[in-house]
Amino acid sequence: MSPQGLNAATSRVQRPVPLREAVYEAILDLITTRTLSPGQHLVETELAQTLGVSRQPVREAMQRLSNEGWVDLRPGYGAFVHTPTESEADQLLAVRSLLETDSARLAAEHATPEQIARLRELVAVGRAAAERADTDAVVEANADFHRAVTEASGNRVLAELAGQVDRRVRWYYAPVARIRGAASWDEHENLVDAIEARDADTALRLMGEHTERTRRTYHEEVDQVRGA
Repeated sequence: MSPQGLNAATSRVQRPVPLREAVYEAILDLITTRTLSPGQHLVETELAQTLGVSRQPVREAMQRLSNEGWVDLRPGYGAFVHTPTESEADQLLAVRSLLETDSARLAAEHATPEQIARLRELVAVGRAAAERADTDAVVEANADFHRAVTEASGNRVLAELAGQVDRRVRWYYAPVARIRGAASWDEHENLVDAIEARDADTALRLMGEHTERTRRTYHEEVDQVRGA
C-alpha cells in the first residue's frame, strides 16, 4: 500500500464513533445498569434532552435496541424497557453456566501467575465495593472477575462467546448484587484458590455452584418483587 493509501485508511479508522452508535451505547448502558428499569416507558424527547442530541439518533437506537430484545415497541403506547421473563433468565443463566464452568476448568490448567494475581486483585475490589454497598461497582467488579476467568482459560473462542452475553449477565445480576454481598466474593476467592492449586475439577464444581446460587437468588428476588 502506498503512503497516501495508508494515510487515508488511518484517517478512516480514527474517525469519531457515529452519533447513532454513541446514542445506542449510552441508552444500552442506562438499561444494563438499571438506571432505566425493566418496564419503564422510554420517551424519545426526554432521552434526546438527557443525552443532548436530536430525536433522530434516539429513534434509530430504539429500533436497534428493539431488534436486540432490550426494548419493547408497543404500537399506540410507545417504547418500554424489556421486562425479562423467567424463561429468558433461565436460558441466559444456563448458557452462562456452561461457558463459565468450562472457563474455570481451563483456567485451572492454563492461568499464568499474573492472571491469578489479577483475579485476587478483582476479589479485593469486589469485597471493598460490597462493604460500602456500592451496587454499581459490585456489578462491574463481578463482570470483570468473570471476564478475567474466561481470559485465563486460554480459549479465545470461549472468551468471545462469553463476551457476547456479558451485558445481559450484568443486567440480570444487578438486582441480586446487594443480596449476594460478601458471600459471592467468598465463592470467588475459593475459586481462585482452586485455579491457583491447578485443581480443574474443583474449579469447575465451584463455578457451577456459584452460577447456580446466582440463578436461584435472581428468581427468588423476582418472586418477591411480584408478590409485594
